[in-house]
Amino acid sequence: MRGATLLELLVGLTIAGLLLGLALPTGAALHDRVLTDGVAGDILAAYVRARLVAQGEERVTLLLLAPDSTVIRVVEGPADTVIRWRDRGVGAPGVTVTGLPARIRFAPSGVTLGVANLTYTLVRGSVRRQVVVSRYGRVRIQ
Repeated sequence: MRGATLLELLVGLTIAGLLLGLALPTGAALHDRVLTDGVAGDILAAYVRARLVAQGEERVTLLLLAPDSTVIRVVEGPADTVIRWRDRGVGAPGVTVTGLPARIRFAPSGVTLGVANLTYTLVRGSVRRQVVVSRYGRVRIQ
């Protein structure tokens, strides 16, 4: 049985270190992309849920987006609202989100009221995503 020499071990470790050094930046960029895509998905899910609540209950619905909380409220009367859904915010560690906090009103038909196009910009590291919401409530991730 033959063992490895010290020179062979050093060459093997050097090659492994070089490969690891090449893979780490790619892993960090992938992690940044996963986190920003997750935040974009959270924003999309909040809009879809609020739109469905407005259509299902046939009432004006408010979507309140903030880094620390997401809340959907249904308007019950002139000055009364009831919480239908609450979840964590649409932020993630290290992801900067511009455009928050936001307060969006949905008509009973599911169309947003009094809103032009909204854009949320998500940035982490070298990854940048934009979530664009049309005045009709359609969400597009770029």
